[in-house]
This record gives sequence, C-alpha cells and structure tokens, in this order.
Amino acid sequence: MAHTGGDRPLRIAALVKQIPKFVEMRLGADGRLVRDGLELHMNDYCRRGVRAGCDLAEASGGSCTAITLGPPSADTVLREAILCGCTGGIHVSDPAFAGSDTLATARALAVALERGGPWDLVLCGRNSVDADTGQVPAQLAELLQLPLLTGARQLEVDGDTVHALLEHDDEWVRVEVDLPAVVSCAERLCDPCKVKDPQAWATVDPDLIELLDAAELGPGPWGAVGSPTTVGRIRVLDVDRAGERLDGAGPEQVDRVVEVLRDRGAFEMHVEGPADEVARPVGDGEGGDVVVMGEPGRHRVNSELLGAGAGLAAVIGGRCVMSIDVVDDWEALSGQGVDRVLRHAGTTGAEDVARMLEGRLTRDPPWAVLAPGTAWGREVAARLATHLGAGLTGDAIALEARDGRLVAFKPAFGGRMVAEITCTSAVQMATVRPGILPGLRPRPNGPFAVEHLEAAPGSRTRIIDRHRDDDRDQLANADVVIGVGAGVDPADLPEIEAQAALIGAELCATRRVTDAGWMPRARQVGITGHSIAPRLYLAIGISGKFNHTVGIRSAGTVVGINPDPDCELWSACDVGMVGDWRSAFDLLIPRLAEELAR
Repeated sequence: MAHTGGDRPLRIAALVKQIPKFVEMRLGADGRLVRDGLELHMNDYCRRGVRAGCDLAEASGGSCTAITLGPPSADTVLREAILCGCTGGIHVSDPAFAGSDTLATARALAVALERGGPWDLVLCGRNSVDADTGQVPAQLAELLQLPLLTGARQLEVDGDTVHALLEHDDEWVRVEVDLPAVVSCAERLCDPCKVKDPQAWATVDPDLIELLDAAELGPGPWGAVGSPTTVGRIRVLDVDRAGERLDGAGPEQVDRVVEVLRDRGAFEMHVEGPADEVARPVGDGEGGDVVVMGEPGRHRVNSELLGAGAGLAAVIGGRCVMSIDVVDDWEALSGQGVDRVLRHAGTTGAEDVARMLEGRLTRDPPWAVLAPGTAWGREVAARLATHLGAGLTGDAIALEARDGRLVAFKPAFGGRMVAEITCTSAVQMATVRPGILPGLRPRPNGPFAVEHLEAAPGSRTRIIDRHRDDDRDQLANADVVIGVGAGVDPADLPEIEAQAALIGAELCATRRVTDAGWMPRARQVGITGHSIAPRLYLAIGISGKFNHTVGIRSAGTVVGINPDPDCELWSACDVGMVGDWRSAFDLLIPRLAEELAR
C-alpha cells in the first residue's frame, strides 16, 4: 500500500470510534448498556484506517488527521492515533450529540469534515464491531456527495486516482476512482495502529486536538433529536450451553454424543410441507408499499426479503414492491409476493441504484424499504436513507409490524445483545441479515404492475474486475456446519470436506484459518466475520475464544472436539469430546449420516 505517483501531498481524514470491550458488557436496570467503568478502546476496523491513512500521507508528503465523535473520554483514541502518526485530531464532542444514531452521527461528522477540509481521502473502518451496521461510511459519502469504496483490502493512490481491491461478502472487486473519495477499510488491509499504554497517550500535546462543540457545527438538530431511529427494549442473549465434556473420542463417547443430539432434536430436520397459500391482497393497498431492494445475482437473498416484504404488506393492508435489474422468471416473481416491479435494467451499481430510486420514492414515499445486509445492500440503503431522511436499522434478524410501525430486531456486540429499533420517520428502512428469515409462503400467481425507472448518471467508480470465490448463502442457510480452527492441519482439509459431504454439512472457519488463506474470507465466523444459525455445529481444532464463538450463539446444538481438556471451547458446547478429531470423525460421521438420513 503506497502512493505510487504524482507530486501532490495528500490530505487524509481517518475517522475513529471509541467502543467498549465486549467481554465487560452489562445492562443496567433501565435496560441500557452500562458504560461506567468499562474498558474502552479504538474500534478494530478504525485501526486499519489510521494505519492506512498515515502510510499514504507519509508516502505522499501529506498529512493524516484523526476525527472522532464522542464524549470527552473519547480523546484517548485521538491521542493513540496521533502516537501512530496522525498529525492532529478533531474531537466532535458535546452533550447535544448524545443518542446519535448512524444518520445523526454521519451528519455531524460531515459538517466537521467540511469545516476542516478539503480532504483527498476520508478513511473509515468498514463497520464498528459494537453495532455492525456498516452505514456511517455510506451515509457520509452521500452527505459529502463522494464515491464510496467499501471494504478495501488493497489501496493505492496514483496521482489523482485511487486503485483498490474490495472485499465484498463472498466476492472480490477491483476498482478505481478519482479523488476525492470515501474508503471503508477491511480488516486485512494492513496491520492495525496500536499504542495501548495510557501513560503514552497522556504524553500527547493537547494542542494537537481541536475540540468542536454543537454550536460550532450549526443548529442541527443533533443527537437523539436529530436521529430518525429510536432504541426500545434491549435483551442480553445469554446462551446456556450444557457444557458436557467427555474424556476420549471412542465408541462410548460417540454413543453419548449421538444420544445428546437425539434428545436435543438435532436430527429432526425441518422439512417444508405444502404450506397454505397466502391470499393475494385485496383492497386498494392504502396501508402503503413495502419496497424490497433486490440485489443483482442474489436470488436466494431476494426471495427471503420478498417473503418478509409480502408478510409485512399483508399485515398493514399494503402492497409488496420489488426493485430489481433483471427478472429471470416473471411468473415465479408473482408467486413470491410481488405486486409491483420497479425495473432498473442495466443499472446495478450501489450508488447508481440509490440515485435511481431517490426520485421515485420521494414522489411516492413507501411505508418501508427493505434491503439485504450485504455490502451492496448496505450502501444502497444508507445512501437512500440519507437522501430521504429515513431511519435505517442495520443487520436486522427479525421484522414485525406493530401498531402500524415497523419494528426491527437488531443484534449488537457480535450478537450478545438484541435491541428493538423503530423509526420516527415517515419512511422506515432496514437491512436484513441473509439466511436468517423464514422461508416464503407461496401465493397464487396473478397480474402485477411493472414500472421502468429512468437510468441515473453513470457510476463514478470504475470496475476493473470482479470474481466470486465462494457463495456466502450456502453457509448462511446450512443446517449442519463444521467449524475448522487453527488446530487442524491444512493438509487435512480435503478429508474434512469429504466427511462434511457425507452429512450434507458446510464448512466455516476461525479468523486465523482465513488469515492463513486456508479458506475464503466468506467462510469466517465470529466478531469480524459472519454469524450463523445451523441446527448442528461441529467445532474441530477450535480453541473456543469469544471472538469466534459469538458467531455461533444462534446454533441449535454445538459439539466440540479438541485434545486440550482446559481450552475455552467446552463452555461454548452442549457436548464435547476431549480427543483427536480424526478418531472422533471416524466413528461419529457415519452415525450422524445414518441419523440425518432417517
């Protein structure tokens, strides 16, 4: 990563966020997160933005400035960033900013950036691991009217052109764009900036940090008043695993594992029966439209969203509307719940689709807009929400209509907490985690309207190449998953794949495995990977650290196999065997195959 051409020094802004450490979270009597006494640190993704910004600034003879929005204590992340090479910091801090959602946060940061600009690059973390919405970078880009590069894995600047390799869910996209631009940084872009010694932070000259309060940014509204979403009830999801540990991996132990799985219903595969058809809507649809944004090439994800959209539309007495570029099967689309199609043939880029939908949804505001929780869906939804001033809940795992409003259930802190989020805006929006919604109930086919949207101006981001190295939908929708950790020899992966095939299982991995390149990044599960909810999860060669096990909290039954009797895995398992996974699999896989085939 380097500045490889041109003689202009770059002015770079690196946005940083202070968050609490996961392991110390607890809720108070009011149901809110207790922050007093928590150890706070810089968001992991932001550390990559600081390091990348400082490296690019040094290579070009320019400067990198760290910017944060937060309480007075958040100046520690600015001090750490300065110690890592930033020339200064801007601290946006005022009690008026309390309660800011992503849009209110983006608005305040955008004003601060414009006040301190112009900037050549604005670098952000891809998301924050406490909330995992991935919305602020896209909302900032929309407010600043700049292109966005999401999930940069490689980043170079040559003159006035940015060259990047982007990591999008399960595909790689090589792009270029002209400066200025907003870039969100992937975890593996570079080594993180890190100076953890508070005594070192205290040595930073306070004059290097500029403090901006609400009055200096303008009339707002700021904070909770300027936030179109509100947080309702919050629940801590404590997963109570049985934690039964068996010494050895022989016939006796395998018998016990099978017994536990049978008792827990792990072999009772859910089979969709001939579901009752949902009646086609009657009436004039005055309840409003539920717009589902279909992502190009994501048929399974789109089908899940249509099921949710059609269900919500039925409850409110409205209509389900789908925006999509290409329709492969018009008749099937009707049976999936679509009452109207907004066609944007030939337009697929996230920024372009958002621009195309803006005018249409401004003229005829829907009741709600749903988008997939993918890199593409997050950018389209975030840009659109910014333009519409709409509340946007990110990465929802469930939706319901309650008293005429949309309630989205949003996980946070890697899934340890779930909050009910509602919107105060007229248009309500949510991105939805793929693979988490129930299947679609069919309805009779029937006629539906088709509306062709006018093409928007061409994208400012030029796609050089793209390829998919996996299909994240396979993992997201798998009933049985085998998790592979660094304790497995990579030479054994072909054997594990063969064993997985015998029981119809998909493979996933810990971060150390994907870091080593043994499996695609799309297979990573944990805080900085995916969360999954298989009926049965088998963990082999996995130590059981929280960074990974938080991603399997929704699994039905967890079986662990590890030769270390004292590893952390056992507390995350329902039943486990202390032994070698090869010996265990020789006996266990045939038994599982027999049980699952019944």
